[in-house]
Amino acid sequence: MSSAPALLATKSTTVRFGGLVAVKNLDLTVAPGQVFGLIGPNGAGKTTIFNVLTGVYRPTSGDVQFEGQSIVGLPPHAIARRGLARTFQNIRLFGELSVLENVMTACHNQSRSGVLATILRTRRQQAEEREQREFALELLERFGLAAQQHAPAKSLSYGNQRRLEIARALATRPKALLLDEPAAGMNPQESLALMRQIRQLREDFKLTVVLVEHNMRVVMGACERIHVVEQGQTIAVGTPDEIKQDARVIAAYLGRA
Repeated sequence: MSSAPALLATKSTTVRFGGLVAVKNLDLTVAPGQVFGLIGPNGAGKTTIFNVLTGVYRPTSGDVQFEGQSIVGLPPHAIARRGLARTFQNIRLFGELSVLENVMTACHNQSRSGVLATILRTRRQQAEEREQREFALELLERFGLAAQQHAPAKSLSYGNQRRLEIARALATRPKALLLDEPAAGMNPQESLALMRQIRQLREDFKLTVVLVEHNMRVVMGACERIHVVEQGQTIAVGTPDEIKQDARVIAAYLGRA
């Protein structure tokens, strides 16, 4: 699978903040359909990389490509419309909106009806809204949140807020889903269930998944290929078995025996 054409790639990508080099000459390649892990110690630059991939930051030099086309300079909403969705390390739900409304806000990213059609409530717009509602409910059902669809998002447990954020990202109908520490705050049972769900989502939605995660059980169990960074630079790329045995990774991140 690693020899397949890249769906998402960085090419000699560097990000500087003043005198600080957060990411240096990064070459990262994610093939279509992969569950791909991005790991490294705290401060390694993982979230910065996610921000570059999704248009939050513009690289100082180098390129970022999605489906073979450069996306450098595109705003985040335009990148999301192309099919690249993400969750955040710090949950960013609309706390006062209902669980269902949170997911439906993301559905509008793919709306075909214009502003006028929405104001006039045309038949086409109403049919589209029904379709979006059904899809949002399907996602909530998948994540065990359908019974709480009318509750405010802020009333959910931490683990369920994490699940809701993933459901909302899926509502944009992405080709690639970037998950920033989705298992944070989950207990071991929840983390194991998430690991299985990530693999299932890939199959059901024909997704490519990029995962930043500190829970090594989730990373090693869900990912087929792992890219390890330290201080913004690549130190290893390989399968879970290769990464487990890499001396530099053990020293920098996994810990010496």
